[in-house]
Amino acid sequence: MREVQLGAHTIRSHGVKVAKTHMHDWIILLLLGVIIVILNVIHPFYRFVGVDMMPDLKYPLKGNTVPFWAVPMIALLLPFAVFIAFYVYRSDVYDLHHAILGVITDSIKDAVGRPRPDFFWRCFPDGKAVYHNVTGNVICHGDESVIKEGHKSFPSGHTSWCFAGLAFLALYLSGKIRAFDRRGHVAKLCIVFLPLLIASLVGVSRVDDYWHHWQDVFAGGLLGTVVACFCYLQFFPAPYHTNCWGPYAYFQVLEEGRSNAQPSNFTNPLNVSETEVESTYQEDEESNHIGASASHGASLALALGDLEPGRR
Repeated sequence: MREVQLGAHTIRSHGVKVAKTHMHDWIILLLLGVIIVILNVIHPFYRFVGVDMMPDLKYPLKGNTVPFWAVPMIALLLPFAVFIAFYVYRSDVYDLHHAILGVITDSIKDAVGRPRPDFFWRCFPDGKAVYHNVTGNVICHGDESVIKEGHKSFPSGHTSWCFAGLAFLALYLSGKIRAFDRRGHVAKLCIVFLPLLIASLVGVSRVDDYWHHWQDVFAGGLLGTVVACFCYLQFFPAPYHTNCWGPYAYFQVLEEGRSNAQPSNFTNPLNVSETEVESTYQEDEESNHIGASASHGASLALALGDLEPGRR
């Protein structure tokens, strides 16, 4: 039995309140978006690239298996579609808002400036290498935009974005389907690992296309996963928690509604939350299991006793 029926917190009824409460969070997100755009526009750090480094940077210049325009669709639109689907099912604006707010990531590629594996052909498209006669640094004569992109190898932006969005989605799904309820459903784990598998395949494609070294992809995946975990735990309980299916704000609203609806010294036995019912159900189920095991043990003992000599 539920204290407040799901569907009581819709965009129409609580959307304005939620938006006002988290207005500063959305302002910060907007500023982060502006910073990311600036980082992609400015020139990255041009690290020294000498002739001795070139043997590892002569991989073929290829296109992208996963194009740039597909990354926001995978890392953002796909999780958003799942969040919206759960909103349609539950009509909980707190869950929708905090899920969308949690999907954020950042990039530090421009501050590192590591050359990509195909840097040689970006720098010398005609294959004629030119180096400074004193420092030994490269003197590139290729297209400026292509050379600029060649200094953005670490970490992998595709991988960091995809792992940030899809790792958050994996945590979100694990909470909604209670993947870690200790009942041993392997099918739930398959659902949880599916977003991570998609993100991993994107990372593998970056190495196969010679746009990144494996270290770049590993660091990008780690960065995205860490950001996703921090953002998820900011709004939702851990996936193994009893209340993992809802955001903190939802249970806070339930508690406030309970306090406002009833005197502090009176508790309506019918007015219990879904979590309390589920916890009671699990406890009863465990007690029944223990009782059944004890009865089975007693029956077994009597049966063995009948087989002893002199009791036939």
